[in-house]
Amino acid sequence: MTDSTPEQPNTPPPPVEPPAVTAPSEPKKRLHPLAAGLLGLALGAVIVGAAWAITANNGPDEPATFTLTGTFALTEDAVTLDDTCHGTGGYDDIGTGTSVTVYGAKGDVVATGQLGGGEETGYGACDFTVNVPDVPKGEKFYKVEVSHRGTLQLTAEEAENGEFAGSLG
Repeated sequence: MTDSTPEQPNTPPPPVEPPAVTAPSEPKKRLHPLAAGLLGLALGAVIVGAAWAITANNGPDEPATFTLTGTFALTEDAVTLDDTCHGTGGYDDIGTGTSVTVYGAKGDVVATGQLGGGEETGYGACDFTVNVPDVPKGEKFYKVEVSHRGTLQLTAEEAENGEFAGSLG
């Protein structure tokens, strides 16, 4: 036995960690107060606009058209045959199914319909119903023509309320 210690193998030293690299600290950029206010205003406008659009589309839709109704009286030369009243002589173009034309304020045709059934109202006289569907709303006034007999003017309110009343004879 010897008093000497065997020679130990050389162990490499542990690896040295590189120092942490830190970026120079930059001051945080802040939004200018005016820019922040404008951004808040724009965001608020978008939210309010979206809410308005959603609620506006959820309400009941008002129809964009109406049915013009009323009466048309033939006051002479009307006869009733087989429960059908119609004009004779110079008024033979007046009867159930006669065309009714509705014109807008610019004079353009906006809707067409026809006379409904006629009812005898006295000797040689008949009243016909007028029914013209799908008349567009929004005109200042309307003109209504039965057959080719000239136009009668109504206000928009009169037309929409079914207040047409015309006569011939």
